[in-house]
Amino acid sequence: MLKKTFRLYRDHYVALLRLGVPIMIGQLGIIIVGFADNMMVGHHTSEELAAASFVNNLFNLPLMFALGFSLGLTPLIGNLVGKNQVAKAGQTLRYGLIANLLLAILLIGVMSVVYVNIDRMGQPEELLPLIKPYFLIHLSGLIFIMLFNAFKQFADGIMDTRISMYILLCGNVLNIIGNYLLIFGPGFFPELGLLGAGFSTLLSRIFTLSVFVYLFFFTSRYGRFKEGFRHLKGDSGKQLLHLTKMGMPIALQMGMETGSFNLSVIMMGWIGTAALAAHQAVATFTTIGFMLYYGIGSAITILVSNAKGSGEMNKVRSIANAGFHVIILLAVCIVIIMALFRQQVGYLFTDSEEVNGIVALLIIPTMVYQFGDGLQVAYANALRGIGDVKPMALIAFVSYFLVCLPAAYLFGFVCRGGAMGIWWGFPIGLTLAGVMFYSRFRYKMKNSKIV
Repeated sequence: MLKKTFRLYRDHYVALLRLGVPIMIGQLGIIIVGFADNMMVGHHTSEELAAASFVNNLFNLPLMFALGFSLGLTPLIGNLVGKNQVAKAGQTLRYGLIANLLLAILLIGVMSVVYVNIDRMGQPEELLPLIKPYFLIHLSGLIFIMLFNAFKQFADGIMDTRISMYILLCGNVLNIIGNYLLIFGPGFFPELGLLGAGFSTLLSRIFTLSVFVYLFFFTSRYGRFKEGFRHLKGDSGKQLLHLTKMGMPIALQMGMETGSFNLSVIMMGWIGTAALAAHQAVATFTTIGFMLYYGIGSAITILVSNAKGSGEMNKVRSIANAGFHVIILLAVCIVIIMALFRQQVGYLFTDSEEVNGIVALLIIPTMVYQFGDGLQVAYANALRGIGDVKPMALIAFVSYFLVCLPAAYLFGFVCRGGAMGIWWGFPIGLTLAGVMFYSRFRYKMKNSKIV
């Protein structure tokens, strides 16, 4: 049975891994930079680490929202490339850059309101002089992030995922070196502490965007798309609206998923400091799994949109199913690692026996939700590939806000399950989202007479 399945899907497995592995490596590089950031800032002063944690958590939601919006560009580009409409793909990139720039300005406005109210958020007075300048540096980087996202999703859409990986890895190396030089100030470099970490991150974001701009405009790599980029045709307002209709439901879906995790932090705080620390440790650890799934999920979107554009609709279901197989295999590997090292994971983050004990308990629902998470990543990306994104925000709202969070409260407090009870809400919400995304995908396939 397994051999027959492998032969049936082999070509799709190869294509998914060829596109997905570079995306995985690029995303894992971002995680490594996050670890390096926290380690270096924490070794400078613990107050700076606390300030960095607060600001980074504030920016998690807008950054995921921005990423989700830019993901709407990938299936549009993939579809056009599948139809061999390269000029229109170039035009779509330009409109994508405009749309992402406008959203960046909007997010800067929203986060500026947050900034002027930081004093009212109950943070320790001694942290505010650290929080405020670090927040402003993050705020100034939003435009560079969103424009880079647009170029990256364009490159992914034309199946050039390796270039994004190389650019991200170079940016990550620059960021880590810059962190060391500007945080600790060896030699003639200034010792800026947390500000140095912020400036280093900002410089790496400017660098990654600059490399993409150079490659697109000053090399022949994307030469066939330049003509369309330079000469826009059609109604600009209509084109921007089309991009927004594709990107906004994905942004809302990813924003609500991130929001449910962020809101669960509040519930953890009701239990105590140890539970909050354990939650942060497990959430950091599980990000690795999500990024691996995200890489294959992005490959699903690219291949599905390309198959749809080239009229090979018979491949769409097979690509989605093959992607699910790969993600589930990754999930099994991650679950095995978690099961083997569940008692040791907490010690990567703290020496506290109490926190480590809670971490070991939280790993149990974490292992369970890997499969629901894999299901929702696979078929959410398949839906993006075929352009069926409108139901995604509603599915996310029902799964994460109407089911996941109430279930977390029920198991955590009403049933007195504590921290572990709160985390049992995640397998329920993620699995429900996965089942609904899968059901919607099957419905669209049947409705399109695809078997």
